[in-house]
This record gives sequence, structure tokens and C-alpha cells, in this order.
Amino acid sequence: MISIPHSAQPLNPDPAYWAKAVFNPHTAPRWVQLLFGVRQAAVRLIGVPPAGADVFRVGEVVGDEALISADDVHLDFRCGVGIDVEARLLRVTTVVRLKGKRGRVYFAPVSLFHGPVTRAMARHAVRRTI
Repeated sequence: MISIPHSAQPLNPDPAYWAKAVFNPHTAPRWVQLLFGVRQAAVRLIGVPPAGADVFRVGEVVGDEALISADDVHLDFRCGVGIDVEARLLRVTTVVRLKGKRGRVYFAPVSLFHGPVTRAMARHAVRRTI
């Protein structure tokens, strides 16, 4: 969870807005963009297709949470992005189900960066929007 500092502007209560802000590849921190570029090139070595531009597209909004789903040959990815306007908290929750050896080989290095990258993207989204 990321705490959102108070500001004169009211917070946007739409979780899809926040999901798009967190997962926008063009506004992510530079080091995250660099890692994503490395990922796009490296996955070909293990037979995984590069991620498409819409990989983090919001599929639906349920209550106060935007849901993102992406299934591929090596893993299934689920993400929920929620906003608590009154508590001023942004929540990003991810779950990954690995598929076979390819998924395990892929996620071994990714797991080292997954948490820090997700938190950095959420913090960056908060800084850009308040």
C-alpha cells in the first residue's frame, strides 16, 4: 500500500484511473522502463513472446478495485488496483501462477525485481497525480 499525501485536489476515486497511472509504460520511472526493455529482449531466449502494449489493460472494475488479467504460455498474471479515497491509500496486489519449467525459469530473475518495481510504479503514479 502506498500512502497518498494530502493536497488541495480531491483524489480520483476511479480504480481504473489509478491502474492506468501505475502501469503506464511511458510514465514509469526510467529504471523500470530499462528493466522492462531488458525483459522484452530476454524472454525470446526462453521462448516467451514479448509483452504487448495492452498487457496491463484493465479488464473490469469490481467495487473499488480495477482488475487486470494476463495469461501467457509461461504464467497467468492477476492484479488488483484499489483506491481508498478516505484513507488516502493506493493498493496494488499481484498474483502469479507459473506454468511449467519455462515459467519458473522466467520468474526466477523477475521475482527479484517484482516487488520493488511494483512499489516504485505505484509511488511514481501517486507523485504524478497529486
